[in-house]
Amino acid sequence: MHVERSGLRAGGFDPRLPLGLLSSRICAADEPSMTNATEKRIPIDDLLVFHQLARSLTSSFDLDTILRTILEHMERFIQADLWSLVMLDETRQDLYYAIAAGGEEASLRDLRVKLGEGVAGWVVEHGETLIVPENEDDPRLSQEGAAGPSKLRSVIALPLRGRKRTQGAIEIFNPRADQLTDYTIAFLHILADHAAIAIENARDVARIQQLTITDDTTGLYNVRHLYDVLGKELERCSRLHLPVSLAFLDLDRFKQVNDAHGHLVGSELLSRAGQRLQELCRPQDLCFRYGGDEFVVVMPETGRADAYDLATATHQKLTTTKFRVNGSLQLSVSASVGLATAPADGSTIHTIIGAADARMYEVKTDGRGRVHGD
Repeated sequence: MHVERSGLRAGGFDPRLPLGLLSSRICAADEPSMTNATEKRIPIDDLLVFHQLARSLTSSFDLDTILRTILEHMERFIQADLWSLVMLDETRQDLYYAIAAGGEEASLRDLRVKLGEGVAGWVVEHGETLIVPENEDDPRLSQEGAAGPSKLRSVIALPLRGRKRTQGAIEIFNPRADQLTDYTIAFLHILADHAAIAIENARDVARIQQLTITDDTTGLYNVRHLYDVLGKELERCSRLHLPVSLAFLDLDRFKQVNDAHGHLVGSELLSRAGQRLQELCRPQDLCFRYGGDEFVVVMPETGRADAYDLATATHQKLTTTKFRVNGSLQLSVSASVGLATAPADGSTIHTIIGAADARMYEVKTDGRGRVHGD
């Protein structure tokens, strides 16, 4: 294990000993003097922290719960001005502050850190621990900017290394100087290792859960998830006396695309159309592939008139979009849309979907290519 240090002048450091001694070495049988010394130094409270941490991290696969558990144990173990967990956004390839404690939560909420910049960026990029004691000049502290307390004097930052990659970092700003000891750093490394495993497991479970509710072709939610979401939304809106609307959309004569260009082109066009539909909807709306060339949009807290206006605008933009598929083909889609609103058209999953589906079929038998809302 490599530990980047900016000096050994802080209280509690012994330059004759390796910083961040691994727990496996702490109990090594061939080092009896170190073992005896360490056994005298491990309070029962710290052993209980290990025990409680392990139990907490293995009892949940919810990422927010895990992150909060990690932060609570850090606060309990080491005194400092600010504790934070920085996570890697794999899509944007930058870092965000997932959780913090110490009065700076609001200022960190929307802050992004580039890989390689500041303390967190350096730690995640290199996958190594960084310790900057007090009175030690380090350019990475000045780069930290708004990410730390107003008076940034020292920092301990440890990578969260999973099996696949470094997923983030633990940052402890302005820890008490007398706590910067080999024992403390060894303890924090063990905490970070447990945390990294728990975070990676939670993310793996989340990916698996996402696959079970996602349609492979379009990337939209599938019909199984529709029934779950719509049931909860109908219950919520009924309790709050709010409307919820649903649009049932069927692409017109889509079979002709498959017949003329093949099923691979048809699948690509279906995927592009689904993605475009999602782009056109509001952030609070939920898009689903119902099956075949049918889609559903759930519009929470939206009455009939507003739903009709939204569906009409979405329909017009969708059907005028030119999709480039198979490299060079430019194709467009036509669609028939039926709307239903709860509670006026019913208050159950089947009645709402059935009402919207029936209106969509009325459009199909009356020329296609429009929205029917009443």
